[in-house]
Amino acid sequence: DSLHSCIGLLGISAGSLLLAVHFYSCPGAAPLIPSTALGLLLLLLSALLAYAGIWRSPRNVSLLLPLCLTLAAFWSGYGLILLLAGQGVLPAPGDARDALLPGLATFTLALLLLAGVGFLCREPLLALVATAVALASAHEVALHYSSSLGPSAVACGHLLVCLLGGYFALGRLLCSLTKGKVALPGTDLAQKKAQEQGWGGTGRANPFAAPGLLLNMLAAGVFCCRLLGVTPRLFLGHVPWLWAAGTFQIGICVLSFRAMDALMATAFGFTSILQFAGGYCLLYPAWQTEEPAFPTPVLVVFSILFAVLALFLSLQSPVDGLYLLVFVTYCIALACSPRGFFAGGPQGVAVAVFVASALVALIHLYNGRARARIPTGQAAMKALLARSSLLKLREGPDLHAPYLGYSKYADAEALAYACSVLASFALTATGDPQAPLATVVIPWVVVAGGFLKLLGGSVAFARGKTLESSAFILYAVMWLTWGLARYSGLPGPTRSIHAAMGIVAFMLFNGFIVFCSLFLSVAWFFYSLSFMLIAASFLLDTVHALPAGYDLAAPLIFGLASFYCFLAALASSTLQGCCLPVGRPVLQLAGVGARRTRCPHLPARKASSVKRVADILRNGGTCGIPTDTVYVLVAACSRPDAVEKAHRSKRQAQDRPMSLWISSLKQLEPARHLFTPLLWDFMEAAWPSPISLVIPRGEWVDFLGMKDSAKYVGTSQSVAIRIPDCSVTTHLIDLVGPIVVTSANPTGEADTTHHNQVYAKLGDQVDAVLCGGPSPENIASTVVDCTKIDSGNIGFFRVGIIPKSQVLQILEQVQRK
Repeated sequence: DSLHSCIGLLGISAGSLLLAVHFYSCPGAAPLIPSTALGLLLLLLSALLAYAGIWRSPRNVSLLLPLCLTLAAFWSGYGLILLLAGQGVLPAPGDARDALLPGLATFTLALLLLAGVGFLCREPLLALVATAVALASAHEVALHYSSSLGPSAVACGHLLVCLLGGYFALGRLLCSLTKGKVALPGTDLAQKKAQEQGWGGTGRANPFAAPGLLLNMLAAGVFCCRLLGVTPRLFLGHVPWLWAAGTFQIGICVLSFRAMDALMATAFGFTSILQFAGGYCLLYPAWQTEEPAFPTPVLVVFSILFAVLALFLSLQSPVDGLYLLVFVTYCIALACSPRGFFAGGPQGVAVAVFVASALVALIHLYNGRARARIPTGQAAMKALLARSSLLKLREGPDLHAPYLGYSKYADAEALAYACSVLASFALTATGDPQAPLATVVIPWVVVAGGFLKLLGGSVAFARGKTLESSAFILYAVMWLTWGLARYSGLPGPTRSIHAAMGIVAFMLFNGFIVFCSLFLSVAWFFYSLSFMLIAASFLLDTVHALPAGYDLAAPLIFGLASFYCFLAALASSTLQGCCLPVGRPVLQLAGVGARRTRCPHLPARKASSVKRVADILRNGGTCGIPTDTVYVLVAACSRPDAVEKAHRSKRQAQDRPMSLWISSLKQLEPARHLFTPLLWDFMEAAWPSPISLVIPRGEWVDFLGMKDSAKYVGTSQSVAIRIPDCSVTTHLIDLVGPIVVTSANPTGEADTTHHNQVYAKLGDQVDAVLCGGPSPENIASTVVDCTKIDSGNIGFFRVGIIPKSQVLQILEQVQRK
């Protein structure tokens, strides 16, 4: 944690030092650092700041996270504008000034918000850093309007940032190196963590919401400055601010899914599309004299998607839901204005977006760090829904738990379906075939249908949804390929047989997905089948055989199917019991269909799951469970039939006998007299740990109640026994008694390191899987030969995660004792 804090603060200091040198040398004939070089360096530092902010976030609620991400976005846009100016893309004398002003003004206000929250929540040094950056930006804004101020004032502000950031980084580094014994004033990590644990226990609070809202301020600030007369026009120089905000907001979308906040993640995905669309509109006049035309149907549909999302979000946080209604108004204003972002109406709504984003960002920043929180209506909404018998929110730690029990991401299907809606309705736009770029279609087809849908497919894959992820990724590739080929003007008016063959290949792949969706649900079958209509329209257009009206009917059918799936995904992820039906599988085979198998997958973090697995083991079942190393297949010693089943299902080799696990040496206490003192002391010192001890077989085996199971465990001379260093496993053994253990894979195959692999490798031979996600280690336990320990010698059948030297050290300590 200290390392990432130091990286972030040193990155802030380095960027401020570069800007200080730049402005100190400005009065000279030529700046010491050329604009192109300074732009590249700021882009590199922005990536470093983003890294520091992202990696710090899961552990605390410090102000450093929004500060790093906000400055990263600021320096990205700033660096891109310097690159454009250095390469002569902004040739006019006032172009660089007009390009920089909206971002400088917006980030000055955003950093002042961060500073105010920092002072209120007792993070004075970070608040001072934010204040110093804000003052430097404000001085730069004043410098662009009046040269009498001089660049030295701007340089002094950046130098102050450099000194404050260096001091804070030094304090964090000292805390880390001295393990908290030395701490400079205001940089004490222990005090910060105590405050965060006491105040920051917000449960499902999303630490990335505030930076995402500040990015909405940046995008809206570009159009606000034009409406208020701060900048005389909208032009190419403003594109870096919009696209930097859009790019970072896609990152915020991913991180919000990681923070298990699916609704806000979907909202940030929506707003990023608007920012890319705005940048496209400002970029188009750079090579054409006229302004691009907006497809009205897409904006109307987008406003409906925003309204639906606002409705569901208001059930969890009324303030956030009301905030999204501003974007509903924004989309309607764009749809009603032929000039789109260049018209005064949408720019007026952009002012409302700016103010609303600032207020909601302030609420999120303050509530995430303060003891007394600003009311957001959550309590009132919960009380209202508690009286309703129809609507009940899904809450708790298992809100976004996938079918297989573990995932680092919330469900992104709603975003993927919404992107399908936008991309399909974008195809209904009628434009000039000779000038396809004149109609704003690419942002909806490429960004929404392509990149964001690819994001949805990646998250679905991380959640174990193989078919859904395959479909989303295939459709994303199709939208990207066709969108760039058809609407970028690259191939011109001609088509070729090569494009047609490529589309046929896509249709064959989608045919396989349609067939597989028969085993999933009715909704998915119609969703995948309707995309076949889209692909058919692409094919017919390529061969110049597209019937009149088909190019409108196919996107409308796919868009409506996608919209229904969007509603169903939102309802199922937000509400209990009140979900839109998606239908049962059209076809169902034994053990297949609708993700149902004979083998339940249960989350290991729930005590009820461990109890259910214990019942299955007591009833003669075999289960895959997580351990302190890799996944294993277990059976209760008291059930010889289950032990025999585990032995048979795994095709156990004779030279790899099954081992015995217990939860405590107390289970062997009645047979202690059958063990030598040295062996007993060695077991006591070595366990619990990933060390399996092969000890002589004897009468002690009968004390564990193994009965007929004993013949499947160990060999006729020895038995491998262990106490695992895993609370879930030991708790299960406490409930069931000693268990027989073997690796959860057929003999000769690689070890199983994820619960997804257990059923994939063993199939219906396993009766349940306790899901704990990825294994903490990818190496199996160390197996030690203790059959001759009384002579002072031990051997090693396998050196695993525990090295040989550590085992020998334990033995030496026991012998000395």
